[in-house]
Amino acid sequence: MADAKVIPFDDDRYRGAAAQRPPRRRNGAGRRKPPGESAPVTTVHGGRHLPGPAPAQDDVPVTRESREASEPSPEQPRPQQPQPSSAPQDGVDAGALERRIAGGLAFLRRRLTGDYEVDDFGYDEELTDQVLMSLLRPMFEKYFRVDVKGVENIPAEGGALIVSNHSGTLPLDGLMMQVAVHDHHPADRHLRLLAADLVFVLPVVNGLARKAGHTLACSEDAERLLERGELVGVMPEGFKGIGKPFGDRYKLQRFGRGGFVSTALRQGVPIVPCSIVGAEEIYPMIGNAKTLARLLGFPYFPITPTFPWLGPLGAVPLPTKWTIQFGEPIPTSGYPPEAAEDPMLMFNLTDQVREQIQHTLYKLLVQRRSVFF
Repeated sequence: MADAKVIPFDDDRYRGAAAQRPPRRRNGAGRRKPPGESAPVTTVHGGRHLPGPAPAQDDVPVTRESREASEPSPEQPRPQQPQPSSAPQDGVDAGALERRIAGGLAFLRRRLTGDYEVDDFGYDEELTDQVLMSLLRPMFEKYFRVDVKGVENIPAEGGALIVSNHSGTLPLDGLMMQVAVHDHHPADRHLRLLAADLVFVLPVVNGLARKAGHTLACSEDAERLLERGELVGVMPEGFKGIGKPFGDRYKLQRFGRGGFVSTALRQGVPIVPCSIVGAEEIYPMIGNAKTLARLLGFPYFPITPTFPWLGPLGAVPLPTKWTIQFGEPIPTSGYPPEAAEDPMLMFNLTDQVREQIQHTLYKLLVQRRSVFF
């Protein structure tokens, strides 16, 4: 809450307003007698001196001596103006801190007692809002400084399928897209991402992905979420996009067989293309240790200018400047139910989504001033 405004005593606006009012007359009892002013006129009556009527203030002649005497001396210090009090601001901060502490304690009590809801996919909305988004938000706002454009193209309610390019060696682009929808959409919507099988076999990542609302990238799970009116995010390039070499950056790979289009057609939900610029440069992949990748069961093992040469320090992503733009939605509600089985229609819609994302990527790259600024 802003500090209360203190009106200065010598404000010209109020001085001018006061000067327009007619002067008030005062009697001589409370008036300081200027130097040289004569005493009140008295008359003698019955041996007693009776005070006569004092001259009016306006009738007293103003002399140079009287004016100088009425003005304050320059040696005398001017009275200091009262400073705005900070007590209300301190009270507000203290109250906000108390509410945050109380909210945190209530959150811990619910987690310890199990008094929270999780859907059949394992999604924990409270944990996502209170903890996971809070951990990702500094990276989103301070490290990658993500600019979000076109978020109003995402429907305010009902199901929709958000289709995006995929890059960056590690799937940080999906997490940043999730934060962009969560923090910037006016309807406070949540994005449920479809992830690859590898995500759900890793020990720690599996639990966190489920809590954050991610689910297996299959048409059955996607259709169930869309039936509930959820926003579903998919990156059709898969490992071909995220693990491509640095020389192929911002060149979209094949979008699979168009399964996401079939899912959207069955549910009659719009397809929202999404283009992400900045993720390609966080881990410039200059090589792929395929033998080591097969031993570890990974689709690829990246070699970058810093990894594995610098050890754990080489796993820190470069602080590139990101832009996430959501394009105009492509409606699917006008197609008949059997359209999901039409291979030509699926191919055409898949190509339309891919071309729109690729065109937006090129446009954003032309507008970008620098990789890091």
